[in-house]
Amino acid sequence: MNSKIPEDLIERAYQGKSTKEDALQLLEIPPLELFRFADELRELAVGDIVTYVVNRNINFASRCVGTCGFCAFKDKNGYVLSLEEIMAKVREAKQAKATEVCIQGGLLPEVGLDFYLGIVEAIKAEFPEMHIHSFSPMEVYHAARISGITVKEALFRLRKSGLDTMPGTAAEILSDRVREIICPLKLKTGEWVDVVRKAHAAGIPTTATMMYGHIETPEERIEHMLIIREIQKETGGITEFVPLPFMPYNNPVGEKLIKEGRYATPGLEDLKTYAISRILLNGYVNNIQASWVKLGKKLAQFALYCGANDLGGTLMEESISKSAGASNGERISVEELEWMIHGAGRIPKERTTLYRGVREMASGNSRKVLGFGISE
Repeated sequence: MNSKIPEDLIERAYQGKSTKEDALQLLEIPPLELFRFADELRELAVGDIVTYVVNRNINFASRCVGTCGFCAFKDKNGYVLSLEEIMAKVREAKQAKATEVCIQGGLLPEVGLDFYLGIVEAIKAEFPEMHIHSFSPMEVYHAARISGITVKEALFRLRKSGLDTMPGTAAEILSDRVREIICPLKLKTGEWVDVVRKAHAAGIPTTATMMYGHIETPEERIEHMLIIREIQKETGGITEFVPLPFMPYNNPVGEKLIKEGRYATPGLEDLKTYAISRILLNGYVNNIQASWVKLGKKLAQFALYCGANDLGGTLMEESISKSAGASNGERISVEELEWMIHGAGRIPKERTTLYRGVREMASGNSRKVLGFGISE
């Protein structure tokens, strides 16, 4: 094993007991040594298969009452899609053989839970097999508050109507110091954790995200990952962890950073973040997703050697990152995703939202793999 990494730190990582101090120490070792260690843990956890999902993002509203300083998407006079417009996009996704639709939008005033229930019920009525991966913890919290019900009740009703899983977005950095500066009206750290725990208790698995590279410290990033680990220890309901580099364009937080001479995170810093997440979450969250939209396709490929094992989805439409300056496209084909994975020397595999196998791909690989993530 690596001589650059202390043996006791390696042992704790294998046992799933890495500490904040371990992570800070790992950030100081030569990057290639860090990447090699994360890659070894990735191989032990999930092997050489790299997964992706055929999905469609549907951003139903750019209008939002939020005041998040990092958002380039919201517009007080923006659009709100009708239910029929949403369903037209779902039908397009079905025609493109998507297994998942991911639906999120701005926070609308006076729009309560019934609006969200209507979307879910309409999709399930027409396409009962379509996986609905929708509505962030912030959206659920907002809808419950507008409707005068508890978050627990809102989640129960969403699940009953057909919501399958939730994106663990709106997490940003799980530090109240950071949140008070970049999104003061958003959920506090404890409230975000509470919604996610309640979702898992209601039978709704979630992802977990982290938007990094703005005003947070390395310690706060690490603490965020450790909070995710603690949730997973308790509930087992997190399917994947998705580090998302901050896009600094067209938003107040980013504009301030640019004036100070800081731009998007350097690629090396992105890759170190992926590696640290693999090490800290080892034994708990098996799937680390590299966002080709945020990282770019070539850096996302390299992330597969730094702990990542999933490239996310085909998306077909991705307005939020594009608004903030992402220039890597809004969609990608299955063929190109598989080409990227083969090019990285790995085995491509289409998955469902819950990391279960869908079908054997054109790669010719006959190995059948099921249950990539959470248990059946």
